[in-house]
Parts: sequence; C-alpha cells; structure tokens
Amino acid sequence: MALVVICGQPCSGKSTAANCLAEALKDLESPPTFRIIDEASFHLDRNQSYADMPSEKNLRGVLRSEVDRSVSKDNIIIVDSLNNIKGYRYELWCLARAAGIRYCVLFCDVEENNCRKWNEERKEKGQASYNDKIFEDLVRRFERPDRRNRWDSPLFELWPSKDGIEKSSAAISDTVLYLTKKADSKARDVKILQPTIATQNARFSEANSLYELDKATQEVINAIVEAQSQAMGGPINGVSLGLDLPTINISKSVGLPELRRLRRTFIKLTGQTSLSGPPPPSDAESAKRMFVDYLNRELGTA
Repeated sequence: MALVVICGQPCSGKSTAANCLAEALKDLESPPTFRIIDEASFHLDRNQSYADMPSEKNLRGVLRSEVDRSVSKDNIIIVDSLNNIKGYRYELWCLARAAGIRYCVLFCDVEENNCRKWNEERKEKGQASYNDKIFEDLVRRFERPDRRNRWDSPLFELWPSKDGIEKSSAAISDTVLYLTKKADSKARDVKILQPTIATQNARFSEANSLYELDKATQEVINAIVEAQSQAMGGPINGVSLGLDLPTINISKSVGLPELRRLRRTFIKLTGQTSLSGPPPPSDAESAKRMFVDYLNRELGTA
C-alpha cells in the first residue's frame, strides 16, 4: 500500500510520531496492515550504529534491505530512523516506486537546542540516547527534507517542541488520510508511484541471473564428477560441455567438497563484481563459460 519515511534530527520525536501514526491507523474502521521498521527491530545500539561511517552505512543497508523485502501493495511500512541523508531517502523512494505503492515523508521539525535538551533528559533517565560527539555530528550532517524533491514529497510536518505529538495531530491525520484515501481520477492529491521498465527489469534480471548462475555451475560440477569417475582418478582433459564452450582441463583429481568450495567462491566473486561492473551472466551458456574458465585457471592447465 505505502511506504512512510519518518525523518528528523536525533531526539526529535520520530519514534513517538511513528507510534502515534500506528495508533491512528489502528483506530480506523478497517485498519490496514502496517509494520514499523527501526533500529530496535534489529537490536542495534544507536551509538555503535553511528560511531563511524562504515557502521552507519551498514545500518542504512540493513534497514533498506528490510524495507525492500517488506514493501508490498498489501501493507504500510513505516521507517522509523533518522533518514537524515537525502540520497538515502531517494533510495527508499526508489524502492516504493519499484513496488508501485504510495510514498510520503513525515518530518519532525525541531530546533537543535530542543533536540539537545531532550537527549540530555534521556541520559539522566537512563533511556536510549546519543553521546555528545555522535549527537553533534548527526545534527551537523542533517539534510532537511524539501517538498520540491520527488523523494521528499508529499511532506507532512510535525512541530513536536511547539505542539507535541498526538495521534490526532494535524500532520498525523493528514498522513493517514493520504495513506488510505481511495486513488481514482478525482483524487489528484494521491500519487501512487509507478515502476519504470528499468526498475521492473532490474529485479527480474537479478533474480534470473542468480538462478541461471546456480543452475549452470551445478551442471559443470556434475560433468566434472562424471568425467573423473570415468577417468578413474586421473587427469581429465578436453571434456566438452557443448558447442562454443571451452573444454574442461583439470590436471589432478579434485574431490566433490573442493569443487563445491570453488563453486561457492565463484558465485560470491561474480556477485561482488556485479556491484561495480557488469551484471552477473543472465544465461546458462555465459555462466558455464565463465565458470569453466575460472576452474581451468584454479585447477587446470588452461
């Protein structure tokens, strides 16, 4: 149905806003299915998660992956986190677009001094809080949402330090209305993101590539095992897998555990390469060719 991104400075009331939104959705006559995704869901400590850039990047990756797995046309996903980087909000917007659902940002607009005060109060109460260094760093790097950006629109704003946060707050009510309003030709203010050919093909291509890679490499392993059984443990040379494919040349007998280890390594390396280079092979012939070349380099004379 929708993806709601809660956004704001550290200690600005984001979790309270997420819970109030959840309560408001529960109070509807026909409550939709919803879920809150946050750091606490994964038992992640906020100070450890924002201690340095690699840790922060890992946190965003964990949350983004969970959002990607969870978004659908049957539920509402609420992302309760800082979501302080506009590039990251764009990535979440892309996930919503790929799923073909509604998207909006709920922004807790609080002055830095109030956030700082609330953080200190949490420390005194022994509640989850940020250490001073991390807090100041996050405040400095916060990128305010701008409704002119696609990934920040529609933008619903709360002012917790002035008005507090209740499930009846205007911004909460407006968000609920946007999430549940029937989308038709008359509802011009409700926008359901449409997946592009690129986003649809990307998901299909990735799944298809992994399937072909797994299937093709297993067929190569089976061929090697069969050839070795016929060679009675001797070297195998010139084993053909078909026209236009390189032959398998292995100078020594290789056990099945070793072949499986090499297969796992090859699949892992292929996936890592696709992050910065060409995608993994999407057809069986290409996958077999690459795997045979890899095995010949690792084990054979080719």
